[in-house]
Amino acid sequence: MPAFSLEPPQIAWAAELRALAADRLHPLAEKGEPGHVNRPLVTELGRLGLLSRLFTSGALDLCLMRESLAYACTEAETALALQGLGAHPVHAHGTPAQRKRWLPRVAEGTAVAAFALSEPGAGSDAAALTLRAERESARRAGAPGAESGAPLAAESDGPARWRLTGEKCWISNAPEADFYTVFARTTPGAGARGVTAFLVPADRPGLTGAALDMLSPHPIGSLDFDAVPVTADDVLGETDRGFRVAMDTLNLFRPSVGAFAVGMARAALDATLAHTARRDAFGGKLRDLQTVAHQVAEMALRTEAARLMVYAAATAYDEGAPDVPGRAAMAKLLATETAQYVVDAAVQLHGARALRRGHLLEHLYREVRAPRIYEGASEVQRGIIAKELYANLEAAEAMDAVDPVSAQEADA
Repeated sequence: MPAFSLEPPQIAWAAELRALAADRLHPLAEKGEPGHVNRPLVTELGRLGLLSRLFTSGALDLCLMRESLAYACTEAETALALQGLGAHPVHAHGTPAQRKRWLPRVAEGTAVAAFALSEPGAGSDAAALTLRAERESARRAGAPGAESGAPLAAESDGPARWRLTGEKCWISNAPEADFYTVFARTTPGAGARGVTAFLVPADRPGLTGAALDMLSPHPIGSLDFDAVPVTADDVLGETDRGFRVAMDTLNLFRPSVGAFAVGMARAALDATLAHTARRDAFGGKLRDLQTVAHQVAEMALRTEAARLMVYAAATAYDEGAPDVPGRAAMAKLLATETAQYVVDAAVQLHGARALRRGHLLEHLYREVRAPRIYEGASEVQRGIIAKELYANLEAAEAMDAVDPVSAQEADA
């Protein structure tokens, strides 16, 4: 399917989602308590079948869901996205037992998921994680038989066991989630190659959390791990290969963060079109002022460009293209920066009324800032893009060195 167009069923589905968000989800969102999981809203997302689609749809469908929900109810969009972000590693890398236990509950909206990657000293730099997963022996000092001088079993005897010690911070849905996808260092000094992903239920002994007072309608908190026990049965994917689990998840969700941003930008643009078409000023309508008309045109131009890049990145992911990391970074970067610009311009054209508590643009103005930071800040996305560009250059130069004839033909 071309990345720049949608099929009629997709267009109709997006319109249906916008209507559902306005009619059924927004009223529930308004009843939620800021800083806490809105469980009735999550349950309704499950009842509507949207959460189950997280595990059956591709990246483009995920983008359509997030964009459409964001247009009418950002709280519903975020609740859906966080369920997907926390549960996707279980869906894509979990064992049959892990998937059987948690995914049906996530799809129903009866279990809340969270993605626990960031730390106080390692936000966007996932390879710098310091949460320790310390390997236990199958039998430890003090175990039956140890006092008699019997030899301790080797670490390889029995299933692998670890104790998680350290802290996570800026975790969405913490400390109220029912389970966490946690990334911890199993091999010290190994960088990205020494990280393992674990599925950690919230009721594990030694796991506590605290809410952070943030500019956010959903909970964001810290998690403290005090020798939290995990075993091989809790590993997602392979030991020491958790960085791959994290990047696989982020490559899928980064374009859809862009879709969230596009949904907010489109809502701000439509509100601005309606306002400038009706508002009397200087003997006519605001729309008649060239400066206003050009500003609205620029808002529309940037929003459409961001939408197309988001769809292109999502399509590349669905088709298994090799350049997904770079495309995903470009889509998130352009869309989130664009949404910030569009919402800010919309506020300017509306004037003081847009900053009144409860106004759509006042809400969007608060919501639009965070996506430029989470799941990799804008600066990180630029770094990813540059890294991919230079890697492609080096690969091309290596190919030319292997096939000098082709290189000469290209120069000619």
